[in-house]
Amino acid sequence: MTTNSYDFDVLYLGSGHGTFDGAIPLAAQGIKVAVVESGLIGGTCPNRGCNAKITLESPVALAQQVDEMQELVGNSLKLDWAATVAHKTEVIAELPNFIATLMENNGITIIRGRGHFIDTHTIIVNGQKISAAKFVIATGLHPHQLDLPGRQIINDSSAFMNLKQLPKRIAIIGAGYIGMEFATIATAFGSEVTVLMRSDTALRSFHQPFVKKIIDKLRADGVTFIKNAKINSFSDDQGDKIIHYNDVEKVKVDWILDATGRIPNTTGLGLEKIGVDYDDSGIIVNEFLQTTVPHIYASGDVIKKKQPKLTPTAIFESLYLMKTFTGNTKEAIVYPAIPSTVFTIPRIAKVGISPKDAANNSELTIVSNDILDNWYRHVEKESFGENKLIFDQQKRLVGATEISNHAEDVINTLLPAIEFKLTPTQIAKVVHIFPTIGSASWELL
Repeated sequence: MTTNSYDFDVLYLGSGHGTFDGAIPLAAQGIKVAVVESGLIGGTCPNRGCNAKITLESPVALAQQVDEMQELVGNSLKLDWAATVAHKTEVIAELPNFIATLMENNGITIIRGRGHFIDTHTIIVNGQKISAAKFVIATGLHPHQLDLPGRQIINDSSAFMNLKQLPKRIAIIGAGYIGMEFATIATAFGSEVTVLMRSDTALRSFHQPFVKKIIDKLRADGVTFIKNAKINSFSDDQGDKIIHYNDVEKVKVDWILDATGRIPNTTGLGLEKIGVDYDDSGIIVNEFLQTTVPHIYASGDVIKKKQPKLTPTAIFESLYLMKTFTGNTKEAIVYPAIPSTVFTIPRIAKVGISPKDAANNSELTIVSNDILDNWYRHVEKESFGENKLIFDQQKRLVGATEISNHAEDVINTLLPAIEFKLTPTQIAKVVHIFPTIGSASWELL
Protein backbone atom coordinates (compact mmCIF):
# COMPACT_ATOMS: atom_id res chain seq x y z
CA MET A 1 0.00 0.00 0.00
CA THR A 2 1.25 3.49 -0.75
CA THR A 3 0.01 6.91 0.29
CA ASN A 4 0.76 8.51 -3.09
CA SER A 5 -1.07 11.85 -2.87
CA TYR A 6 -2.76 11.07 0.45
CA ASP A 7 -1.56 12.00 3.93
CA PHE A 8 -2.20 8.49 5.27
CA ASP A 9 -2.80 4.98 4.01
CA VAL A 10 -5.50 4.27 6.61
CA LEU A 11 -7.22 6.74 8.90
CA TYR A 12 -9.42 5.58 11.76
CA LEU A 13 -12.17 7.71 13.26
CA GLY A 14 -12.33 6.66 16.91
CA SER A 15 -9.73 4.94 19.09
CA GLY A 16 -11.60 2.06 20.78
CA HIS A 17 -11.23 -1.67 20.32
CA GLY A 18 -12.68 -1.36 16.82
CA THR A 19 -9.49 0.57 16.04
CA PHE A 20 -6.43 -0.06 18.16
CA ASP A 21 -6.35 -3.88 18.24
CA GLY A 22 -5.89 -3.92 14.47
CA ALA A 23 -4.34 -0.50 13.86
CA ILE A 24 -1.27 -1.23 16.01
CA PRO A 25 -0.14 -4.38 14.12
CA LEU A 26 -1.14 -2.67 10.85
CA ALA A 27 1.18 0.26 11.52
CA ALA A 28 3.89 -2.12 12.72
CA GLN A 29 3.99 -3.52 9.17
CA GLY A 30 4.88 -0.16 7.68
CA ILE A 31 1.40 1.09 6.81
CA LYS A 32 0.99 4.83 7.44
CA VAL A 33 -1.84 5.05 9.97
CA ALA A 34 -3.63 7.88 11.78
CA VAL A 35 -6.26 7.78 14.51
CA VAL A 36 -8.63 10.68 15.17
CA GLU A 37 -10.05 10.90 18.69
CA SER A 38 -11.81 13.71 20.55
CA GLY A 39 -12.11 11.94 23.90
CA LEU A 40 -10.12 9.45 25.91
CA ILE A 41 -7.89 7.11 23.93
CA GLY A 42 -9.28 3.59 24.04
CA GLY A 43 -12.94 4.51 23.71
CA THR A 44 -15.77 3.24 25.89
CA CYS A 45 -14.63 -0.18 27.09
CA PRO A 46 -11.37 0.71 28.89
CA ASN A 47 -12.54 4.09 30.19
CA ARG A 48 -16.24 3.99 31.00
CA GLY A 49 -17.43 0.50 30.14
CA CYS A 50 -16.22 -3.05 30.69
CA ASN A 51 -13.05 -2.36 32.67
CA ALA A 52 -14.66 0.18 34.98
CA LYS A 53 -17.79 -1.92 35.51
CA ILE A 54 -16.00 -5.14 36.40
CA THR A 55 -13.86 -3.25 38.92
CA LEU A 56 -17.01 -1.96 40.65
CA GLU A 57 -18.65 -5.38 40.47
CA SER A 58 -15.76 -7.47 41.77
CA PRO A 59 -16.34 -6.69 45.48
CA VAL A 60 -20.03 -7.55 45.00
CA ALA A 61 -19.13 -10.99 43.67
CA LEU A 62 -16.74 -11.50 46.56
CA ALA A 63 -19.42 -10.49 49.08
CA GLN A 64 -21.82 -12.98 47.48
CA GLN A 65 -19.25 -15.74 47.83
CA VAL A 66 -18.65 -14.85 51.48
CA ASP A 67 -22.40 -14.85 52.16
CA GLU A 68 -22.75 -18.30 50.63
CA MET A 69 -19.80 -19.60 52.67
CA GLN A 70 -20.90 -17.84 55.88
CA GLU A 71 -20.88 -21.07 57.87
CA LEU A 72 -17.19 -21.47 57.03
CA VAL A 73 -15.71 -17.97 57.02
CA GLY A 74 -17.57 -16.03 59.70
CA ASN A 75 -18.38 -12.33 59.40
CA SER A 76 -19.85 -10.83 56.23
CA LEU A 77 -17.87 -8.27 54.27
CA LYS A 78 -18.72 -4.59 54.44
CA LEU A 79 -18.63 -2.97 51.01
CA ASP A 80 -17.19 0.55 50.74
CA TRP A 81 -18.50 2.48 47.73
CA ALA A 82 -16.10 5.44 47.92
CA ALA A 83 -13.08 3.17 48.21
CA THR A 84 -14.30 0.98 45.36
CA VAL A 85 -14.84 3.96 43.04
CA ALA A 86 -11.37 5.25 43.95
CA HIS A 87 -9.95 1.80 43.16
CA LYS A 88 -11.81 1.77 39.84
CA THR A 89 -10.31 5.14 38.95
CA GLU A 90 -6.85 3.88 39.84
CA VAL A 91 -7.27 0.72 37.75
CA ILE A 92 -8.34 2.49 34.58
CA ALA A 93 -6.52 5.82 34.92
CA GLU A 94 -3.42 4.78 33.00
CA LEU A 95 -5.18 2.86 30.23
CA PRO A 96 -5.57 5.82 27.80
CA ASN A 97 -1.87 6.69 28.04
CA PHE A 98 -0.91 3.03 27.81
CA ILE A 99 -2.92 2.52 24.62
CA ALA A 100 -1.75 5.82 23.14
CA THR A 101 1.87 4.90 23.81
CA LEU A 102 1.41 1.52 22.12
CA MET A 103 0.00 3.27 19.06
CA GLU A 104 2.65 5.97 18.88
CA ASN A 105 5.49 3.49 19.46
CA ASN A 106 4.29 1.62 16.38
CA GLY A 107 4.23 4.74 14.24
CA ILE A 108 0.56 5.74 14.49
CA THR A 109 -0.21 9.46 14.34
CA ILE A 110 -2.84 10.43 16.92
CA ILE A 111 -4.91 13.45 15.93
CA ARG A 112 -6.93 15.05 18.71
CA GLY A 113 -10.33 16.42 17.74
CA ARG A 114 -13.53 15.57 15.90
CA GLY A 115 -13.36 14.71 12.25
CA HIS A 116 -16.01 14.96 9.55
CA PHE A 117 -15.90 14.11 5.87
CA ILE A 118 -15.88 16.79 3.21
CA ASP A 119 -15.32 14.26 0.43
CA THR A 120 -14.71 10.52 0.25
CA HIS A 121 -10.96 10.88 0.78
CA THR A 122 -10.80 13.91 3.06
CA ILE A 123 -11.85 14.86 6.56
CA ILE A 124 -11.51 18.10 8.49
CA VAL A 125 -10.23 18.07 12.08
CA ASN A 126 -9.89 21.39 13.93
CA GLY A 127 -10.04 23.19 10.62
CA GLN A 128 -7.26 21.10 9.08
CA LYS A 129 -7.85 18.96 5.99
CA ILE A 130 -6.48 15.42 6.25
CA SER A 131 -6.64 12.85 3.46
CA ALA A 132 -6.36 9.07 3.39
CA ALA A 133 -6.55 6.25 0.88
CA LYS A 134 -8.82 4.28 3.22
CA PHE A 135 -10.92 5.16 6.24
CA VAL A 136 -12.32 3.08 9.08
CA ILE A 137 -15.27 4.51 10.98
CA ALA A 138 -15.03 3.12 14.51
CA THR A 139 -16.89 5.77 16.49
CA GLY A 140 -18.86 3.35 18.69
CA LEU A 141 -22.02 4.11 20.64
CA HIS A 142 -23.19 6.63 23.22
CA PRO A 143 -25.91 6.36 25.87
CA HIS A 144 -29.44 6.95 24.73
CA GLN A 145 -31.27 9.65 26.66
CA LEU A 146 -35.02 9.78 27.01
CA ASP A 147 -36.32 12.91 25.30
CA LEU A 148 -38.95 13.81 27.86
CA PRO A 149 -39.79 16.86 29.99
CA GLY A 150 -37.37 17.22 32.89
CA ARG A 151 -34.69 15.05 31.29
CA GLN A 152 -31.97 17.38 32.63
CA ILE A 153 -32.15 15.62 36.01
CA ILE A 154 -31.44 12.11 34.70
CA ASN A 155 -27.95 10.58 34.38
CA ASP A 156 -26.08 8.10 32.22
CA SER A 157 -23.91 5.08 33.03
CA SER A 158 -20.67 7.08 33.13
CA ALA A 159 -22.13 9.33 35.83
CA PHE A 160 -23.09 6.28 37.90
CA MET A 161 -19.60 4.83 37.79
CA ASN A 162 -18.12 8.15 38.94
CA LEU A 163 -20.45 8.84 41.88
CA LYS A 164 -18.39 9.80 44.92
CA GLN A 165 -21.27 8.90 47.21
CA LEU A 166 -23.96 6.36 46.39
CA PRO A 167 -27.45 7.87 46.71
CA LYS A 168 -29.84 6.23 49.16
CA ARG A 169 -32.62 5.82 46.59
CA ILE A 170 -31.81 5.08 42.95
CA ALA A 171 -34.19 4.55 40.05
CA ILE A 172 -32.94 2.74 36.95
CA ILE A 173 -34.93 3.07 33.75
CA GLY A 174 -34.28 0.02 31.62
CA ALA A 175 -33.63 -3.67 32.24
CA GLY A 176 -30.94 -4.51 29.72
CA TYR A 177 -27.26 -5.21 30.43
CA ILE A 178 -26.57 -1.84 32.07
CA GLY A 179 -29.80 -1.66 34.04
CA MET A 180 -29.54 -5.13 35.51
CA GLU A 181 -25.80 -4.98 36.22
CA PHE A 182 -25.98 -1.58 37.90
CA ALA A 183 -29.05 -2.65 39.90
CA THR A 184 -26.96 -5.56 41.19
CA ILE A 185 -24.07 -3.29 42.13
CA ALA A 186 -26.12 -0.48 43.68
CA THR A 187 -28.27 -2.71 45.86
CA ALA A 188 -25.22 -4.63 47.09
CA PHE A 189 -23.64 -1.35 48.21
CA GLY A 190 -26.78 -0.41 50.14
CA SER A 191 -28.99 1.65 47.83
CA GLU A 192 -32.73 1.19 47.60
CA VAL A 193 -33.12 0.41 43.91
CA THR A 194 -36.20 0.63 41.71
CA VAL A 195 -36.03 -0.68 38.13
CA LEU A 196 -38.64 0.61 35.70
CA MET A 197 -39.11 -1.71 32.73
CA ARG A 198 -40.56 -0.64 29.40
CA SER A 199 -42.21 -4.05 29.00
CA ASP A 200 -42.54 -7.16 31.15
CA THR A 201 -39.27 -8.66 29.87
CA ALA A 202 -35.70 -8.03 31.00
CA LEU A 203 -32.54 -9.06 29.16
CA ARG A 204 -34.54 -10.09 26.10
CA SER A 205 -31.69 -11.87 24.31
CA PHE A 206 -31.04 -14.23 27.23
CA HIS A 207 -32.82 -17.42 28.30
CA GLN A 208 -35.89 -16.09 30.08
CA PRO A 209 -36.23 -18.80 32.77
CA PHE A 210 -32.70 -17.88 33.87
CA VAL A 211 -33.52 -14.16 33.70
CA LYS A 212 -36.49 -14.76 35.99
CA LYS A 213 -34.14 -16.31 38.55
CA ILE A 214 -31.98 -13.18 38.41
CA ILE A 215 -35.01 -10.96 38.93
CA ASP A 216 -36.20 -13.13 41.83
CA LYS A 217 -32.73 -12.89 43.40
CA LEU A 218 -32.64 -9.11 43.02
CA ARG A 219 -36.13 -8.83 44.48
CA ALA A 220 -35.01 -10.89 47.47
CA ASP A 221 -32.11 -8.45 47.85
CA GLY A 222 -34.57 -5.54 47.96
CA VAL A 223 -34.82 -4.33 44.35
CA THR A 224 -38.28 -3.20 43.23
CA PHE A 225 -39.28 -3.94 39.63
CA ILE A 226 -42.04 -1.97 37.93
CA LYS A 227 -43.06 -3.63 34.67
CA ASN A 228 -44.72 -1.98 31.66
CA ALA A 229 -43.82 1.50 32.88
CA LYS A 230 -44.42 4.19 30.27
CA ILE A 231 -42.32 7.15 31.37
CA ASN A 232 -44.08 10.50 30.96
CA SER A 233 -41.72 13.04 32.51
CA PHE A 234 -39.31 13.90 35.31
CA SER A 235 -39.46 16.58 37.97
CA ASP A 236 -37.52 17.85 40.97
CA ASP A 237 -39.41 18.59 44.20
CA GLN A 238 -37.35 19.87 47.11
CA GLY A 239 -34.55 17.41 46.46
CA ASP A 240 -36.74 14.47 45.46
CA LYS A 241 -36.23 13.35 41.88
CA ILE A 242 -39.61 12.22 40.60
CA ILE A 243 -40.36 9.89 37.71
CA HIS A 244 -43.89 10.25 36.38
CA TYR A 245 -45.13 7.17 34.54
CA ASN A 246 -48.33 5.56 33.24
CA ASP A 247 -49.98 9.00 33.37
CA VAL A 248 -50.89 8.89 37.08
CA GLU A 249 -48.07 6.99 38.82
CA LYS A 250 -44.81 8.33 40.22
CA VAL A 251 -41.62 7.22 41.97
CA LYS A 252 -39.59 9.46 44.27
CA VAL A 253 -35.85 8.85 44.49
CA ASP A 254 -32.55 10.67 45.02
CA TRP A 255 -30.92 9.83 41.69
CA ILE A 256 -32.08 8.55 38.28
CA LEU A 257 -30.13 6.43 35.81
CA ASP A 258 -31.24 6.30 32.18
CA ALA A 259 -30.27 2.80 31.03
CA THR A 260 -32.51 2.70 27.97
CA GLY A 261 -29.78 1.61 25.60
CA ARG A 262 -26.96 2.94 23.45
CA ILE A 263 -27.08 4.44 19.97
CA PRO A 264 -24.48 4.66 17.17
CA ASN A 265 -22.20 7.69 16.91
CA THR A 266 -23.03 8.67 13.34
CA THR A 267 -24.15 12.28 13.78
CA GLY A 268 -21.80 14.98 12.59
CA LEU A 269 -19.53 12.75 10.52
CA GLY A 270 -20.78 14.06 7.18
CA LEU A 271 -21.84 10.59 6.05
CA GLU A 272 -24.82 11.89 4.09
CA LYS A 273 -22.57 14.17 2.07
CA ILE A 274 -20.30 11.36 0.88
CA GLY A 275 -22.96 8.69 0.40
CA VAL A 276 -22.27 6.34 3.33
CA ASP A 277 -25.58 4.66 4.22
CA TYR A 278 -26.69 4.18 7.82
CA ASP A 279 -29.82 4.02 9.92
CA ASP A 280 -30.74 4.11 13.60
CA SER A 281 -28.99 0.77 14.16
CA GLY A 282 -25.67 1.87 12.69
CA ILE A 283 -23.57 2.03 9.55
CA ILE A 284 -24.48 -0.47 6.84
CA VAL A 285 -21.58 -2.65 5.68
CA ASN A 286 -21.10 -5.64 3.39
CA GLU A 287 -19.36 -8.93 4.16
CA PHE A 288 -15.98 -7.18 3.88
CA LEU A 289 -16.96 -4.43 6.34
CA GLN A 290 -17.08 -1.94 3.48
CA THR A 291 -19.65 0.82 3.59
CA THR A 292 -21.49 1.98 0.48
CA VAL A 293 -18.26 3.83 -0.35
CA PRO A 294 -15.84 0.92 -0.99
CA HIS A 295 -12.67 2.48 0.45
CA ILE A 296 -14.50 3.53 3.63
CA TYR A 297 -14.95 0.72 6.15
CA ALA A 298 -16.59 0.44 9.57
CA SER A 299 -15.61 -1.50 12.67
CA GLY A 300 -16.99 -2.09 16.13
CA ASP A 301 -20.28 -1.08 17.71
CA VAL A 302 -21.11 1.59 15.14
CA ILE A 303 -21.88 -1.16 12.59
CA LYS A 304 -25.43 -2.35 11.99
CA LYS A 305 -25.10 -6.11 12.51
CA LYS A 306 -26.65 -9.27 13.89
CA GLN A 307 -23.61 -10.09 15.99
CA PRO A 308 -23.60 -8.77 19.57
CA LYS A 309 -22.11 -5.31 19.93
CA LEU A 310 -19.43 -6.34 22.38
CA THR A 311 -15.70 -5.75 22.81
CA PRO A 312 -14.69 -9.20 21.45
CA THR A 313 -16.71 -8.52 18.28
CA ALA A 314 -14.97 -5.17 17.76
CA ILE A 315 -11.55 -6.74 18.34
CA PHE A 316 -12.28 -9.47 15.79
CA GLU A 317 -13.43 -6.90 13.20
CA SER A 318 -10.41 -4.67 13.79
CA LEU A 319 -8.01 -7.58 13.29
CA TYR A 320 -9.92 -8.71 10.22
CA LEU A 321 -9.48 -5.26 8.65
CA MET A 322 -5.77 -5.33 9.49
CA LYS A 323 -5.45 -8.59 7.55
CA THR A 324 -7.50 -7.16 4.69
CA PHE A 325 -5.40 -3.99 4.41
CA THR A 326 -2.12 -5.93 4.43
CA GLY A 327 -3.36 -8.38 1.80
CA ASN A 328 -3.26 -11.34 4.16
CA THR A 329 -6.89 -12.12 3.37
CA LYS A 330 -9.27 -11.42 0.53
CA GLU A 331 -12.04 -13.45 2.09
CA ALA A 332 -15.26 -12.10 3.55
CA ILE A 333 -15.42 -11.84 7.33
CA VAL A 334 -16.65 -15.01 9.02
CA TYR A 335 -17.58 -14.40 12.63
CA PRO A 336 -16.71 -17.03 15.22
CA ALA A 337 -19.01 -18.03 18.06
CA ILE A 338 -19.21 -14.87 20.17
CA PRO A 339 -20.18 -15.32 23.83
CA SER A 340 -21.90 -12.75 26.00
CA THR A 341 -22.40 -12.37 29.73
CA VAL A 342 -24.53 -10.32 32.07
CA PHE A 343 -22.48 -9.56 35.17
CA THR A 344 -25.30 -9.83 37.65
CA ILE A 345 -25.01 -12.02 40.76
CA PRO A 346 -25.23 -14.81 39.73
CA ARG A 347 -24.15 -14.30 36.11
CA ILE A 348 -25.90 -15.42 32.96
CA ALA A 349 -23.66 -16.32 30.03
CA LYS A 350 -24.39 -17.78 26.62
CA VAL A 351 -22.94 -18.71 23.26
CA GLY A 352 -24.22 -20.31 20.08
CA ILE A 353 -27.74 -21.57 19.48
CA SER A 354 -30.20 -20.61 22.22
CA PRO A 355 -32.61 -23.01 23.98
CA LYS A 356 -35.51 -21.07 22.44
CA ASP A 357 -34.25 -21.58 18.89
CA ALA A 358 -33.24 -25.18 19.58
CA ALA A 359 -36.74 -26.00 20.79
CA ASN A 360 -38.02 -25.33 17.27
CA ASN A 361 -35.44 -27.55 15.56
CA SER A 362 -36.04 -31.31 15.61
CA GLU A 363 -32.40 -31.98 14.69
CA LEU A 364 -31.13 -30.45 17.92
CA THR A 365 -31.21 -31.84 21.44
CA ILE A 366 -31.43 -29.73 24.60
CA VAL A 367 -29.79 -31.17 27.70
CA SER A 368 -30.63 -29.46 31.00
CA ASN A 369 -28.20 -29.76 33.90
CA ASP A 370 -28.65 -28.85 37.54
CA ILE A 371 -24.97 -28.11 37.97
CA LEU A 372 -25.32 -27.99 41.74
CA ASP A 373 -25.35 -31.78 41.44
CA ASN A 374 -21.63 -31.53 40.68
CA TRP A 375 -19.52 -31.85 43.83
CA TYR A 376 -17.19 -29.02 42.77
CA ARG A 377 -20.03 -26.50 42.98
CA HIS A 378 -20.34 -27.25 46.68
CA VAL A 379 -16.76 -26.18 47.39
CA GLU A 380 -17.89 -22.53 47.46
CA LYS A 381 -21.43 -23.49 48.57
CA GLU A 382 -22.97 -21.99 45.42
CA SER A 383 -26.71 -21.46 45.71
CA PHE A 384 -27.49 -21.04 41.99
CA GLY A 385 -26.51 -23.31 39.18
CA GLU A 386 -28.19 -24.49 36.00
CA ASN A 387 -27.28 -24.75 32.37
CA LYS A 388 -28.69 -25.87 29.07
CA LEU A 389 -26.47 -27.44 26.42
CA ILE A 390 -27.54 -27.79 22.79
CA PHE A 391 -26.23 -30.70 20.71
CA ASP A 392 -26.61 -31.56 17.03
CA GLN A 393 -27.25 -35.06 15.65
CA GLN A 394 -23.52 -35.84 15.71
CA LYS A 395 -23.52 -35.02 19.44
CA ARG A 396 -21.42 -31.90 18.86
CA LEU A 397 -22.04 -28.93 21.13
CA VAL A 398 -23.64 -26.04 19.22
CA GLY A 399 -24.97 -23.85 22.02
CA ALA A 400 -24.75 -23.28 25.76
CA THR A 401 -26.23 -21.00 28.37
CA GLU A 402 -25.67 -21.00 32.10
CA ILE A 403 -26.72 -19.21 35.27
CA SER A 404 -24.16 -19.46 38.07
CA ASN A 405 -21.50 -17.52 39.93
CA HIS A 406 -18.96 -18.70 37.34
CA ALA A 407 -21.11 -18.77 34.19
CA GLU A 408 -18.65 -16.66 32.18
CA ASP A 409 -15.78 -19.06 32.94
CA VAL A 410 -17.90 -22.07 32.03
CA ILE A 411 -18.89 -20.60 28.66
CA ASN A 412 -15.26 -19.65 27.96
CA THR A 413 -14.30 -23.27 28.70
CA LEU A 414 -16.94 -24.64 26.33
CA LEU A 415 -16.19 -22.21 23.48
CA PRO A 416 -13.62 -24.37 21.66
CA ALA A 417 -16.07 -27.26 21.47
CA ILE A 418 -18.57 -25.04 19.68
CA GLU A 419 -16.23 -23.03 17.46
CA PHE A 420 -14.22 -26.03 16.25
CA LYS A 421 -17.19 -28.44 16.18
CA LEU A 422 -15.40 -30.98 18.33
CA THR A 423 -16.75 -34.51 18.23
CA PRO A 424 -17.17 -36.62 21.38
CA THR A 425 -13.97 -38.47 20.40
CA GLN A 426 -12.02 -35.21 20.17
CA ILE A 427 -13.48 -33.91 23.41
CA ALA A 428 -12.35 -37.08 25.16
CA LYS A 429 -8.75 -36.17 24.25
CA VAL A 430 -8.90 -32.85 26.12
CA VAL A 431 -7.60 -33.13 29.67
CA HIS A 432 -8.27 -30.24 32.06
CA ILE A 433 -6.54 -29.39 35.31
CA PHE A 434 -8.46 -30.99 38.16
CA PRO A 435 -10.20 -29.83 40.27
CA THR A 436 -11.31 -26.67 38.43
CA ILE A 437 -14.46 -25.13 37.05
CA GLY A 438 -13.15 -26.07 33.60
CA SER A 439 -12.95 -29.76 34.36
CA ALA A 440 -16.38 -29.69 36.02
CA SER A 441 -17.85 -28.05 32.91
CA TRP A 442 -16.15 -30.36 30.41
CA GLU A 443 -17.59 -33.40 32.21
CA LEU A 444 -21.03 -32.39 30.95
CA LEU A 445 -20.09 -32.91 27.28
